[in-house]
Amino acid sequence: MELFRGTAHSPSFFALNRAGVTGGGQELVDFCIPCNPYFPTPAMFAVMAVRLRDILTYYPSSAETITAELADVLGLQPQTMAMGNGSTELITWIDHLLVKESLAVPIPTFGRWTDQPMETGKRVDMFQLPEMSGFALDPNAFVNFVRSRGSRVAVICNPNNPDGGLVSRQALIGIMDALADLDLIVIDESFLEFADAEAYPSVVDEAILRPNVIVLRSLGKNFGLHGVRFGYLVANPSLAVQIRSRLPKWNLNSFAEVIVFMLKRYRQEYVESLRMLSRDRQQMTTQLAGLPGMTVYPSQGNFVFVKLPAGTDGTWVRDQLLSQHKVLVRECGNKLGSSSQFMRLVVRSQPDVQRLLTGLSTVLYGTSFYAPQVSWDQQPSLDYSYQQPPQLAAAPVAQEPQPMYSAAALPAPQGVSGDLYGQASFAGTGAGTGPGASAGYVQQQPLPELSPAYVATPPAQPPLYQAPAALPQPQMVQAPQPQIPQQQAPVQQFQAPQLQPAQSQAPQGQAPFMQMAPQPQSAQYQGAQAQTSQMPMAQVQAQGAQAQGTAAYAQTRPEETTIDQIPAYGQQGTGIPEPSPMERTQAMTYDPAELKAAAAAAAPVVPLSEQDDDPTGQTPALMRYPRPAAYLQDDSTA
Repeated sequence: MELFRGTAHSPSFFALNRAGVTGGGQELVDFCIPCNPYFPTPAMFAVMAVRLRDILTYYPSSAETITAELADVLGLQPQTMAMGNGSTELITWIDHLLVKESLAVPIPTFGRWTDQPMETGKRVDMFQLPEMSGFALDPNAFVNFVRSRGSRVAVICNPNNPDGGLVSRQALIGIMDALADLDLIVIDESFLEFADAEAYPSVVDEAILRPNVIVLRSLGKNFGLHGVRFGYLVANPSLAVQIRSRLPKWNLNSFAEVIVFMLKRYRQEYVESLRMLSRDRQQMTTQLAGLPGMTVYPSQGNFVFVKLPAGTDGTWVRDQLLSQHKVLVRECGNKLGSSSQFMRLVVRSQPDVQRLLTGLSTVLYGTSFYAPQVSWDQQPSLDYSYQQPPQLAAAPVAQEPQPMYSAAALPAPQGVSGDLYGQASFAGTGAGTGPGASAGYVQQQPLPELSPAYVATPPAQPPLYQAPAALPQPQMVQAPQPQIPQQQAPVQQFQAPQLQPAQSQAPQGQAPFMQMAPQPQSAQYQGAQAQTSQMPMAQVQAQGAQAQGTAAYAQTRPEETTIDQIPAYGQQGTGIPEPSPMERTQAMTYDPAELKAAAAAAAPVVPLSEQDDDPTGQTPALMRYPRPAAYLQDDSTA
């Protein structure tokens, strides 16, 4: 663990390998380095393996030759570009040549944009992104900050690292127009290839026309090749030549040359890798939001920014994940504008995400109870019996860091919705009705916790336990419906020991379980949630009248209600005896293949057209993300 001490970055894979962290029979899963897990393809690695001897033996071509080929692939002119040995080399040259006295940058962000100017004696004006708005950048506030500080250079990472926030193309153009008199404006688009919120979010075409704008790009992150070290910038020819003329003639290696000349052949595979990564990001965001007390911020990068439950020391969680589960994560306590309670988690495929969630559930709550289950197709056997959860040492309580911004200058939040997709509504007026109500968010009724999105409900089948002839037909335990009958038999539910987080640990006005960064929420979406969630419609309609406090609601964990194969016996006042413990635990053997065949025959799958909805996400032409919360509570297998 000493490898993490005294550094602003995580240790390299090679340093961990030399320290023996990657050994022990279990492969290390890296959620720290943000690169593309689906590119290069195995075919590309095979080509590089065959040519490895030539790549390591001979000099590469000049930087002009490689830059010209990359410009042809991207549809740009070589005179508007400059390629560097990684984007950090270009950041260094930008600082030495174009930053004269001061630089303004929002924080938290990529560390080199704050560390590099300070190393050369420049003044760095840091604009704190407010946590209560999901670390979103306010363009007008940032422009006013630059003017008030007298900064001569402005830097914006889009999407931002580590939170993944995206500024729209139109907003960036407005910032460039408002700061047209500055010495330099840098738009760092190192992660923009992973964004899908806009059809064309880049401002490369604007940078070519403006005399003081540079757009920076990283190829290692997009192509999953951090070790190759190559990136490029795009600017007006008169500005690009100032950087290009200072770079060494052979500053790019032979690996970079081989990759650039292979891009045309594997363009379609690269586009497909971005599509798969976007799918994984939506699914991983939903699953992380299912952990109690976890706050997940919407991201347009290939990583997800999360806030651990209140009072949790992120450094301790990072060390436990690495030592016990061989999972490497990025704890953001050494990032300016952040704290140890935040983590940046790289988007990966589902097998790796399940291992991450199992580790987080075990470390944070002392049990894997909250970890996702495998899907029905992958489940080797059905076992609905609960094991006694292991009792592990509780996470140490960390000191809450003092905010770097003034709370009085920002709107005070009156409540954050537990909306699964972060679509909590904003409002310009206070949520309360009294004179002390401050401007901020509209008070939202917290919603019941939903199960992870990819957990499949087993198909309908006969009960595993056949009731004796003297007893009536047992009733199955079902999830609560929107309309609750007046008289309902009490159902005995499993209570996991020491799993319910203390209500006092959650900030006032926030839901104790799933918490998402606030996002606008429409009236239609609220109505849809009222009809599909576990909360009655009458309770939702009464939200507007409840200005103080939070109405009580049933906090039923979905993990406790998914055991729909265990019958519930007896009703109060019927006089029917309860079954013995032996009768309750009896189970029948069965063949999973027969169950799947019966389920398929009972509910045939009907092909969906492109105009129909796609609740399962299996239609290749649709793949809509995110899906409404109703599909996460659907018990059907269609």
